[in-house]
Amino acid sequence: MSKSAALYAAIRDVVDFPKPGIIFKDITPVLADGKLFHDSISLLCETAGGAKIDKVVGIDARGFIFAAAVADRLGAGFVPVRKKGKLPWKTRQTAYSLEYGESIVELHEDAVKPGESVLLVDDLLATGGTAAASVKLLDELGANIVAISVLIELEFLAGRARLTPHTVHSILTY
Repeated sequence: MSKSAALYAAIRDVVDFPKPGIIFKDITPVLADGKLFHDSISLLCETAGGAKIDKVVGIDARGFIFAAAVADRLGAGFVPVRKKGKLPWKTRQTAYSLEYGESIVELHEDAVKPGESVLLVDDLLATGGTAAASVKLLDELGANIVAISVLIELEFLAGRARLTPHTVHSILTY
């Protein structure tokens, strides 16, 4: 079985979570299996395409799990994009809408230096609101976004369109 086929088999659907009408893609079986977790990180690392990455930016909260491991493997720094009020230093923030509500994300003002090469990592791309907000913050800091990489993409929600002109990689698509 290929790495991606094994990952597909491990992802479970949770109906009506976090609210009625949503089918949540649960990644916890991947996280609980050492080989699957290792493989998911390997596949995300490959999306850098051999580029030198200075920082891997992870989106709150499940994106942290993948981004921190990718950063470690690539020998890069890890930078968190957090929900409002969770970062202890001077921040930039932006509001966005997501598939089931609205929120604000923040990034430390000194997290990324102008011109640094960044790989933006999250667990899931749905409508693209969180990723687009993260891209906006990174652009404001002058980051060179090499790619946006996600474990899962829900293609039917067309979130990728909000991330143009950036390169988007997804390991699994639904």
